[in-house]
Amino acid sequence: MRPDSPRSRPAAPVDDVRDVLSPADIARSAASIVAMQEADGAIPWVAGEHTDVWNHVEGAMAMLVGGEVAAAERAYEWVRSTQRADGSWPMKIVGGVVEDHSAETNMSAYIAVGVWHHWLVRRDLDFVRRFWPTVRRALDFVVSLQLDWGGIAWSQEWTDGRPGKVNEEGLLACSSSIYQSLRAGVAIAELLGDPQPEWELAGGRLGHAVREHAGEFLDKSEWSMDWYYPVLGGAVSDDAARELLGNAEWDRFVVEGLGIRCVGKNDWVTGAETCELVMALDASGRREQALALFADMQHLRADEGRYWTGYVWPDDVNWPVEHSSYTAAAVILAYDQLAGLTGGADIMKGATLPAPFAEIGLTCDCPSADEVPSLS
Repeated sequence: MRPDSPRSRPAAPVDDVRDVLSPADIARSAASIVAMQEADGAIPWVAGEHTDVWNHVEGAMAMLVGGEVAAAERAYEWVRSTQRADGSWPMKIVGGVVEDHSAETNMSAYIAVGVWHHWLVRRDLDFVRRFWPTVRRALDFVVSLQLDWGGIAWSQEWTDGRPGKVNEEGLLACSSSIYQSLRAGVAIAELLGDPQPEWELAGGRLGHAVREHAGEFLDKSEWSMDWYYPVLGGAVSDDAARELLGNAEWDRFVVEGLGIRCVGKNDWVTGAETCELVMALDASGRREQALALFADMQHLRADEGRYWTGYVWPDDVNWPVEHSSYTAAAVILAYDQLAGLTGGADIMKGATLPAPFAEIGLTCDCPSADEVPSLS
């Protein structure tokens, strides 16, 4: 059902994403992210507010797509310089000052996706070699927090400047993102001839948990991310992906003419989540719906290529009253996937990543066709 909003528009087929935005529009959006970048290279959510490493890396990837190579590489140097000895990053940094020292695993893992994306776009082997120790420490940290049933603990607290209590619960969206990061990490390892079999083993157990044991994760089903992230991260694909994205959650989250809800119970659509669903739909072969949703969310576009974070349609207001770097970044990455602008366009489809991990070493009672037979 179409909402009662002055911004909702009659559905119209879109055959080519260039009919929605041009490459020049994308360059302007990339420049809008550069305008928010701080002197040390950090990319905050909103100018003057906090930075986390996941959204920061997404911003670097988007700037690279938009041709802002120097700014993107300055952003990656920030990642390298702020990594802690255990491989993690603080959850929240404001103006160079840590406000939340705790470490979130999916945030730490995402540097692998960023470095692999940089390779696909730039083919700069020296860059990959320079960042390989950073990626290796990050994924070793993440894998060390894998739970017995295969999910990844979502965070670890820090006390008195050192790692502390592990929050031994998994989040479905976060673990799905980590699955993609592990595949990217293995791709880098293969490129450099430095195999990491423990990541492959962890990835197989993690993918199985996402596909078969979603009930073990904390219940965050009110959030749209829990619906589409298993597809976006690549753990669920092909027919299973199309079935998942076409289930009853579509009617709960997708708002015709505007985008998708961030939270199912709120009359609020958000641009970043909409563009992530666009990429998941396209990866699963539902390109027509992906293009339509991408066109729908353009009501959030503002001057100079910036994007409002979201829109509350009963009140006809943008909320929060902000232009966010991560929304512009998600738009750019979705556009690249749909238009094929760069060599990194398939980063969310997984075409440039290793095959999905074999399900070896499961601790559940599920049968596994991938189990290595005993030689005894």
